[in-house]
Amino acid sequence: MTAAAKQALSSQVLGQISSGLDYGNWSIEEKIALSCNILAKEGHSETLAGQITVRQPDGSFLTTPLAHGFDEISAASVIRINDKLEVLEGAGAANPAIRFHLWVYQRRPDVNCIIHTHPPYVSTLSMTGQPLEIAHMDATPFHDDCAFLAEWPGLPIADQEGEIISAALGSKRSILLVNHGFLAATSSIEETLYLSVLIERAARNQLLAMSSYGTLKRLDPVLAKESHDFLLAPSIVKASFAMFARQLLRTR
Repeated sequence: MTAAAKQALSSQVLGQISSGLDYGNWSIEEKIALSCNILAKEGHSETLAGQITVRQPDGSFLTTPLAHGFDEISAASVIRINDKLEVLEGAGAANPAIRFHLWVYQRRPDVNCIIHTHPPYVSTLSMTGQPLEIAHMDATPFHDDCAFLAEWPGLPIADQEGEIISAALGSKRSILLVNHGFLAATSSIEETLYLSVLIERAARNQLLAMSSYGTLKRLDPVLAKESHDFLLAPSIVKASFAMFARQLLRTR
């Protein structure tokens, strides 16, 4: 099958399934709270390190207050801040580490949501100094789309760290930060959360494979690109977010 024929088939399949998918119906604040709760369930909230921000049309940002664990965030917890990290609406203080998010937003007008955390497997992989490898189908959303910062620039509360991280991210959707964690930056809450869940699972699988065998069989780049594009189709992303949310809500 030619590349054009496979692309046509992929588009046909997406068109057929899209009308039958459940995308949920939540407000922005509810999506932020659900994202935080999902990340906590996935092990992303072991310390205070970790932030989510959502850019608003008026130039403000929605986020969660400092010293609140992702597992305790609700829609009512969400605060609105400006680009000086001053709270405009809501109770609490902004996390000073959000400063480096602002550098990404400045460089990337296409980005509307950023998530940064230090989950266990991503953090462990970051300590090896090795990038995320595309050696499994489930990791293909990161094919040629996950940057790599090979040196830790220090605690990301100053402009220097923001400049370094945003420059290293470039035009990609995510970045693995050595000796640190990861950052996902996309146009929507759903896609950013989706990649945040997937990168921790991809890091886990890579570490398990490395520990059991030592070397990885990487995917063919052409096939990985096809899978990347399919798994990042908006319908797949939104349906995945809704599935993660339903899984979370069933446990309550």
